[in-house]
Amino acid sequence: MTNTEALIHELIEKHGKNRNALMPVLQGVVAREKFLSEDTMIAVARELDLSAADVYGTASFYTFLDTKPRGRNIIRVCKTISCHMQGKEAIIRAIEDHLLIKVGETTHDNKFTLLTANCLGWCHKGPVMLVNDEVFPSITPEKVIEIIEEFAKKTN
Repeated sequence: MTNTEALIHELIEKHGKNRNALMPVLQGVVAREKFLSEDTMIAVARELDLSAADVYGTASFYTFLDTKPRGRNIIRVCKTISCHMQGKEAIIRAIEDHLLIKVGETTHDNKFTLLTANCLGWCHKGPVMLVNDEVFPSITPEKVIEIIEEFAKKTN
């Protein structure tokens, strides 16, 4: 049994073997593996007696269930209208210029992936950025660079 298969089995033991367990199982895999590979989604489908298409459809629908490998630090910038009006384009530009990547890309050293997300739930404090599970509200282009530098130090 592979590590991923053992993880899936452990998650199913915890959450059950029914359709309602799909999201927590997928979230658990992403928490540990950082993304859902095709083989993983097929294994989850088999274990939960679901179609692979159903599992992939669920995984690809939700922003935080990555179906591609990502960097060790995932930067998500809110792309709602309220964050747009508060300067999210300048935030994205600062990150792209600093990391030399575009939205959807990962740095060559795999330290960072830059993504956008639909609402992060902090509209009153935009623009907002999420790095892994840490929220950074009311950010500026200058503050973004400081935050990225701190995460880069921790990732070495």
